[in-house]
Amino acid sequence: MRVASVPLASVRRPLQRFLDEAKVEALMTSIAHEGLREPIDLLEVKGQLWGFNGCHRVAAHERLGLPTIRARIRQATPRDLNLHLR
Repeated sequence: MRVASVPLASVRRPLQRFLDEAKVEALMTSIAHEGLREPIDLLEVKGQLWGFNGCHRVAAHERLGLPTIRARIRQATPRDLNLHLR
Protein backbone atom coordinates (compact mmCIF):
# COMPACT_ATOMS: atom_id res chain seq x y z
CA MET A 1 0.00 0.00 0.00
CA ARG A 2 1.17 3.51 -0.74
CA VAL A 3 -0.13 7.00 -0.01
CA ALA A 4 -0.15 9.50 -2.86
CA SER A 5 -1.97 12.55 -4.19
CA VAL A 6 -4.07 11.50 -7.16
CA PRO A 7 -6.12 13.52 -9.66
CA LEU A 8 -9.81 13.40 -8.75
CA ALA A 9 -10.60 12.90 -12.43
CA SER A 10 -8.69 9.59 -12.43
CA VAL A 11 -10.80 7.99 -9.67
CA ARG A 12 -13.70 5.81 -10.76
CA ARG A 13 -16.58 5.82 -8.26
CA PRO A 14 -19.07 3.18 -9.44
CA LEU A 15 -21.45 3.32 -6.47
CA GLN A 16 -23.72 6.30 -5.90
CA ARG A 17 -23.82 7.49 -2.30
CA PHE A 18 -26.19 9.78 -0.42
CA LEU A 19 -24.40 12.97 0.57
CA ASP A 20 -25.03 14.67 3.89
CA GLU A 21 -24.69 18.32 2.83
CA ALA A 22 -23.85 19.48 6.35
CA LYS A 23 -21.00 16.97 6.49
CA VAL A 24 -19.66 18.09 3.10
CA GLU A 25 -19.76 21.75 4.18
CA ALA A 26 -17.98 20.96 7.46
CA LEU A 27 -15.31 19.04 5.56
CA MET A 28 -14.89 21.92 3.12
CA THR A 29 -14.16 24.26 6.03
CA SER A 30 -11.77 21.78 7.64
CA ILE A 31 -9.93 20.96 4.41
CA ALA A 32 -9.62 24.65 3.48
CA HIS A 33 -8.02 25.46 6.85
CA GLU A 34 -6.11 22.29 7.76
CA GLY A 35 -5.95 20.10 4.68
CA LEU A 36 -7.27 16.58 4.42
CA ARG A 37 -6.75 14.70 7.68
CA GLU A 38 -7.64 11.18 6.52
CA PRO A 39 -6.82 9.94 3.01
CA ILE A 40 -9.48 8.10 1.03
CA ASP A 41 -8.92 4.43 0.21
CA LEU A 42 -8.52 3.34 -3.40
CA LEU A 43 -8.06 0.03 -5.15
CA GLU A 44 -5.73 -0.02 -8.14
CA VAL A 45 -6.74 -2.68 -10.65
CA LYS A 46 -4.85 -2.89 -13.94
CA GLY A 47 -3.81 0.76 -13.69
CA GLN A 48 -7.32 2.04 -12.90
CA LEU A 49 -8.16 3.63 -9.53
CA TRP A 50 -11.46 2.67 -7.91
CA GLY A 51 -12.99 4.42 -4.89
CA PHE A 52 -15.65 2.99 -2.61
CA ASN A 53 -15.42 5.26 0.44
CA GLY A 54 -14.72 8.91 1.13
CA CYS A 55 -17.65 10.28 -0.86
CA HIS A 56 -17.96 13.31 1.45
CA ARG A 57 -14.21 14.02 1.26
CA VAL A 58 -14.28 13.71 -2.54
CA ALA A 59 -17.32 16.02 -2.78
CA ALA A 60 -15.62 18.59 -0.53
CA HIS A 61 -12.49 18.53 -2.71
CA GLU A 62 -14.56 18.91 -5.88
CA ARG A 63 -16.53 21.85 -4.49
CA LEU A 64 -13.34 23.53 -3.31
CA GLY A 65 -11.93 23.17 -6.83
CA LEU A 66 -9.03 21.01 -5.67
CA PRO A 67 -7.73 18.87 -8.53
CA THR A 68 -6.12 16.15 -6.39
CA ILE A 69 -6.86 14.19 -3.24
CA ARG A 70 -4.59 12.23 -0.91
CA ALA A 71 -5.30 8.51 -1.04
CA ARG A 72 -4.13 5.18 0.32
CA ILE A 73 -3.74 3.03 -2.77
CA ARG A 74 -3.84 -0.74 -2.53
CA GLN A 75 -3.00 -3.02 -5.43
CA ALA A 76 -5.92 -5.34 -6.09
CA THR A 77 -7.05 -8.02 -8.49
CA PRO A 78 -10.14 -7.93 -10.71
CA ARG A 79 -11.66 -10.44 -8.27
CA ASP A 80 -11.12 -8.01 -5.37
CA LEU A 81 -12.84 -5.31 -7.42
CA ASN A 82 -15.81 -7.56 -8.15
CA LEU A 83 -16.25 -8.23 -4.43
CA HIS A 84 -16.52 -4.47 -3.82
CA LEU A 85 -19.03 -4.05 -6.64
CA ARG A 86 -21.54 -6.52 -5.16
